[in-house]
Amino acid sequence: MTSNATAAWRNSDRNHHLHPFTDNKALAEQGVRVITRADGVYLWDSEGNRLLDGMAGLWCVNLGYGRRELIDAASRQLEELPYYNTFFQSATPPAIELSAMLAEVTPEGFNQVFFANSGSEANDTIVKMVRYYWNLLGKPAKKTIISRDYAYHGVTLAAASLSGLPAMHKPFDLPLEGFVHTAAPYWYRYGQGLTPEEVGLATARALETKIEELGADTVAAFIGEPIMGAGGLIVPPDNYWPEIQRICRAHDILLIADEVICGFGRTGNWFGSDTYGIEPDFMTLAKGLSSGYLPISGVMIHDRVAGPIFEEGGEFIHGFTYSGHPVAAAVALENIRILRDEKIVEAVGSDSGPYLQARLRELADHPLVGEVRGIGLIAGIELVEDKAAHKSFDPEGRAGILCRDACMAQGVIVRATRDVIVMSPPLIITRAEIDELVAALAKGLDETAAAMGA
Repeated sequence: MTSNATAAWRNSDRNHHLHPFTDNKALAEQGVRVITRADGVYLWDSEGNRLLDGMAGLWCVNLGYGRRELIDAASRQLEELPYYNTFFQSATPPAIELSAMLAEVTPEGFNQVFFANSGSEANDTIVKMVRYYWNLLGKPAKKTIISRDYAYHGVTLAAASLSGLPAMHKPFDLPLEGFVHTAAPYWYRYGQGLTPEEVGLATARALETKIEELGADTVAAFIGEPIMGAGGLIVPPDNYWPEIQRICRAHDILLIADEVICGFGRTGNWFGSDTYGIEPDFMTLAKGLSSGYLPISGVMIHDRVAGPIFEEGGEFIHGFTYSGHPVAAAVALENIRILRDEKIVEAVGSDSGPYLQARLRELADHPLVGEVRGIGLIAGIELVEDKAAHKSFDPEGRAGILCRDACMAQGVIVRATRDVIVMSPPLIITRAEIDELVAALAKGLDETAAAMGA
């Protein structure tokens, strides 16, 4: 690409493109990075720089870039049937076959799926299904859904209300009524003097306290990511999810596992629910469902709750033009076949995941590193001013941005959430590529320490 082409793209972007989660005024002054091609775990920008994608796009490109099988699946379907809807008592072969495949790979008891186009849409759908379910059971007072501080469940009005990030709420007068939040199992930040297990039990029981405060007859559901992603890569203690599950069952509250990030191999099992022994009533699927090649998401509905919704509820007055889009479904079907047949999920659990976690923990002695946490091919490094006191930098966020940018200068993309450096590379990453990622992180940490005077 020529410098003239890059300048033209930047100028057009500045004039016409509003970016998500971005200070668009600052971006206009700086100029956008234009990504032009990709292969495997690498991206190239319009200025010829090669970048190792340590975030798999946005937690989603599980099979890496350029998989010929996914491209061919889309092409074949575009030629045969580029679009038809799933309204009017109709369906298409890819949507039907993908439904059956998802029933095979998800945990036992999930035999029904509703298709949408993003995690946000899927979580909005679940909110409506939860209300629909309790109305059908004659318990219309059960409306409140409990989420957690630091949670991320999407950006539509309901999904943003489920999310527990105040920056997402204030500009839009959120959360909506009927959405409340409880403590996250964030041992490093809040558990000084306590073991992780004590924090796991205490934060789970904070949910029970919230239920008792609201009245169990008004609480419809609890939603959680098995591992919390955009909120800072918060890994729960082992006793957290069993206690959450006990509490939900004891109080007749539906349990929703948001598998948008953890699903399809990220934790070294097919789903985070498999990793933590969660037995949810609903599961939210997206991102890795198609490895990000085309937009598609799904709501998995457990047999425990499917009966009233599918057999007794009459017309379910909800849906999207692109629910079960045949091209997206064809790509997702091929994506799952590759994950299964090439045993990629198993490789994450037995080889690349443990290797990444071991290499990252070599950075634990760095003066900026408070904690390294993660499982499989998802990880976070918490940067702190005082390791002994678990004290964050003030103002929060500067160290994270400095480290993110320093890693980018080394040719590696990671993400900064507050002062937590998070990563989720493609599941096909090799040991040599992991070494490249960790080497860039080490240099980035050193440069950040120098800039922060640490």
